[in-house]
Amino acid sequence: MTLHDTAPNPPGADRTFQVDLRGLVDLLSHHLYSSPRVYLRELMQNAVDALTARYALEPAATADAFGVRLYADGSVVRVEDDGVGLTEADVHGFLATIGRSSKRADRIAEQRGDFIGQFGIGLLSCFLVADEIHVLSRSARTPDAPAVEWRGRGDGSYSVRTLPASARPRPGTTVTLTPRADAGEWTRPAQVHALARHFGSLLRHPVTFEDGTGGPERSGTSVNPEPAPWGRTYPTPGSRSRALAAYGEEVFGFKPLDTIELDLPAVGLKGIACVLPETVPAGRRHGHRVHVKGMLLSEQAEEILPDWAFFVRCVVDAESLRPTASRESLYEDATLAAVRDALAERLRDWIARTAAGDPDLLGRFLQAHHLAVKSLAVHDDEILRMLLPWLPFETTDGHCTLDEFARTHRTVLVTSSVEEFRQVAAIASAAGLGVVNGGYTYDRELVHRLPEIRPEASVADLDPATLTAHLDPVDRETELAAAAYLAQARDALAVFDCDVALRTFQPVSAPALLIDSREARHERTRSQLAREQEGGLWGDILGALRHEAPRAQLILNQLNPLVRTAVAIDEPELARTSAEALYGQAAMLSRRPLRPAESSLINRSFLDLLAHALRKDS
Repeated sequence: MTLHDTAPNPPGADRTFQVDLRGLVDLLSHHLYSSPRVYLRELMQNAVDALTARYALEPAATADAFGVRLYADGSVVRVEDDGVGLTEADVHGFLATIGRSSKRADRIAEQRGDFIGQFGIGLLSCFLVADEIHVLSRSARTPDAPAVEWRGRGDGSYSVRTLPASARPRPGTTVTLTPRADAGEWTRPAQVHALARHFGSLLRHPVTFEDGTGGPERSGTSVNPEPAPWGRTYPTPGSRSRALAAYGEEVFGFKPLDTIELDLPAVGLKGIACVLPETVPAGRRHGHRVHVKGMLLSEQAEEILPDWAFFVRCVVDAESLRPTASRESLYEDATLAAVRDALAERLRDWIARTAAGDPDLLGRFLQAHHLAVKSLAVHDDEILRMLLPWLPFETTDGHCTLDEFARTHRTVLVTSSVEEFRQVAAIASAAGLGVVNGGYTYDRELVHRLPEIRPEASVADLDPATLTAHLDPVDRETELAAAAYLAQARDALAVFDCDVALRTFQPVSAPALLIDSREARHERTRSQLAREQEGGLWGDILGALRHEAPRAQLILNQLNPLVRTAVAIDEPELARTSAEALYGQAAMLSRRPLRPAESSLINRSFLDLLAHALRKDS
């Protein structure tokens, strides 16, 4: 599809598509490119690719023989390179044709992998900031080749003319843009320099910038004065480590907890992973900076690492990763998948080395990123064996590692939810039971794998029977004396499918314990729905699933003075109200969400007890 083709076609002849260039540029700006600023990256990529082709043509040339020069003075933006250049045929075949890349031509290069750009539409991005593109080029393939001038305009037309060789004495290409008035944000000299540094700081060819002021920068300021930090030499390993950490802090804005060098020779990838010093908030994703052959491709490349590796931010430069059409993200293919797996292995190796040789760093790392490590340990047996004993968990002994907890409790009980742990924690601790909160992500599954690491440890799910078995029964006389009160309490709480029992347990300050798991509540809700739907199709389905619904249990503590007073109440209404109040207080202590009926009961019982107290005082 050419930029402009108005030649008539004979009747019945095949016709070529015509391109609405303004519409195409609008499509690029709104759907392909993230910002108009990419125009400079595209021009720099074309220049670097031309240099690559020039070195292939002249392999004996020194590394700094050819370069790229940028110029911006507010009225024009110019990118000049010493690359392979274009002939008049090249100009007609490549610059005036959308979708064809000069990098595909065998006479420019046999391997597309030598080049950054591979889609042949980069030059169109210049129309995001200018209405006309001026290209002046001279081919390095023919010593006496003339210079060729190409002008492309935003209305879809272009012109080509041949100029004397003196119009461009040296081979290479110069692209000049006259920015539109509304593009000043992206074409001011300071912004052009900043964008050049942003995109090209790791390029392997020399890139300079001039601003036209005639000052010190007139001779050209280097955009990429030093090679990538991992490519430099350092006097000691310590100085290398500090330099990499300083670079990570400069790039990402935080001081890394540690830096991990990344090196995958098979794909020409080098870089560093910076370990975040603080916990990553749930749901926040951190992208990584990916350069391809030195050119910045993306600052948000999440796909370079697996999801569990959210405790690091990476900056890498690769040779063989494939960019998408926008050249702002990575193409998902077998190479990227292999790179992701290899980088994940590097992170596992770092965790293993840290666990074996630097317990202080390991402790700081786990304190900040235990969730990431837990997610990894679930699927990685090696990490599980190394780190499970050191991972922190919430237990009845407070926050501690499983290693510490298993030394104290030969049998480790684990709850299935946070609310279940909160219901039983105080009572279980007083009873000498070792309970771990298994309600957080990965925790229950990991605790159950503890015997793989410590065969002497035993792990079991906590159920109400286990806990009530550790509560001491009251003597027969006390239970008989409280029978009337317990019967009234059961009747008052029947609406919640709650049984009431009298036991003795520590701490004495706890008047009641409510044992009611989420699964039990769901089962009761289903049973209730089945009863309401009896006779219908839905009722038959639920009835087939129905079994004896587990009941909640309100365990009253006979050691508590308030409970001893309550069970002696002989006034029926006051007995019911006190039972409701004890149920409400136990439900609130469990810190689970209250049902509307429970909230209403708490309010009503409080008001009834207050009214009773006021009547008694009067």
